[in-house]
This record gives sequence, structure tokens and C-alpha cells, in this order.
Amino acid sequence: MLRKWGSEFKSRMPLSHSEILQLKRWNTPTIYNGWEQITRHNFCADAFNLEETRDFMPQMGPMVGYAVTLVIEPSNPAHRDVNPNAGAEYREYVASVPGPKIVVVQDLDKPRVIGACWGEVNSNIHRAMGCVGTITDGAIRDLDEMTNAGFKALARRLCVGHAAVHPVRWNCEVEVFGRVIKPGQLIHADKHGFMAIPADDEAALLDAARFMDANECETVIPAARNTAGLTSKEVAANLGDAIQRFSAAAQKKFQRKGEW
Repeated sequence: MLRKWGSEFKSRMPLSHSEILQLKRWNTPTIYNGWEQITRHNFCADAFNLEETRDFMPQMGPMVGYAVTLVIEPSNPAHRDVNPNAGAEYREYVASVPGPKIVVVQDLDKPRVIGACWGEVNSNIHRAMGCVGTITDGAIRDLDEMTNAGFKALARRLCVGHAAVHPVRWNCEVEVFGRVIKPGQLIHADKHGFMAIPADDEAALLDAARFMDANECETVIPAARNTAGLTSKEVAANLGDAIQRFSAAAQKKFQRKGEW
């Protein structure tokens, strides 16, 4: 059943591996700038984290992948007795899903942190199964070793111990940092936070992000930088013209109304 789910997941993935790699070249705010132009969702609140999170490997740049989800409760060792095979079943689920994958972990102990789900061993295990990183509202440890494994983490904090970490539920909706994430959602994350892209917005996302970045670079940013020898009045006039051209280009491209 898990392998069948993985096959169904692969069949509905709208993005190629090449497109995912290209999304990784942009920071998460740039991806947001494109997304807000194409989405019918509430771009003031939907998709991105609402609570503060921390990128513990900012030097690794953005990570992009599809969400595999997990719920843990490190303070409660009884979960090990309820389902002793949960670890193997959870790993089968993760392995059944095509990558790249980001493991999104809801820690039921939050805001109190009892133990870390992630360290050197678990990071290497998940890296071998095609996971590029994690977003967890709990803790991580072995920071240097996780970085060496090439496994990126956005988390609440660091922690010394792992306590009684054991899978409670997986392949289910989870809530992390104020955002509900469904299994299979496309995730883009970096030091600014993360976005969980609605499925109906995935296909147009890369083109929109590229366009909006180029639009900025061709209009507003040059007007703000090229000010040598100009009066304040001339600078203001140039900026006003650039903002109008920026807004007009976005409206023409995406058929949206309103000003930038």
C-alpha cells in the first residue's frame, strides 16, 4: 500500500527535477514574490510560516522538496509500546515517495522541548532515502554532523538529548510554526522561513518567480541605484516612473489589477 501511494504521488508531481533545481537557485522571498502573482489563495497569510523559525545551516542555501510528514512526542515513551514497528513502517513510507523530499515534523511537546528528533544518525538515514532536509518545530542536535551529511534543518532550537523519539503518526497533515502542511506539498525554505505551495500553484511558480525578479532588476532597482548627479526631484520622478513600469509589467503578465 505504501509503495502504491508513492507511485500515485509521483504521477501527480507537476515539476521535473530540473525545475526543482532551478527553484533552488532563488531565495524564498523571491519565490513568494512570484507566487503572490499567480495564486488565488490569500497571499497575505497562506503558504508561509506564521511563527519564527531558525535556519541552522544558512550557508547551504535554500532547500526545495516535497513534504513527507511525521508527528513525534519525545516526552512519552509509551508510544514505543503502542507500535514497536512504527520506525520501520515510517521508513517504508518515506522510502516509497520519490525525492527530493523534506521531512516536516510536528513535535507534540512544543513549546517545551524534551528531545531532538534529528542528529547525525537520523540525518544520514534520511539522506540515503532521498530527503534533503527537515522542518521541525522541535529540536535538532549534532549540528556539525548534520551539516556534513548535507541535511538542512529549520527548527525551533538546539538540544542535547533525543529522549523517547518514536514515530506517532506519519503521512498526515501536520502543523509547524503556525502553518498546516499536507503530505506531498512542495516546500521552499531558507534562512527567511518556508513556504508550503498549494498544489494548484506549483506548475506556474518558477516562471512567475523568474519574471518578478527580472522585473525588479529592470525597473525599480536600477532607478534606485542610478542616482549620481541627479537632484532629489529627478530621483523621485525616476522612481515613480520605474514603479509604474514595474506594476504595469506585472499586471500585463499576470492579468492582475491593483498597484505594486
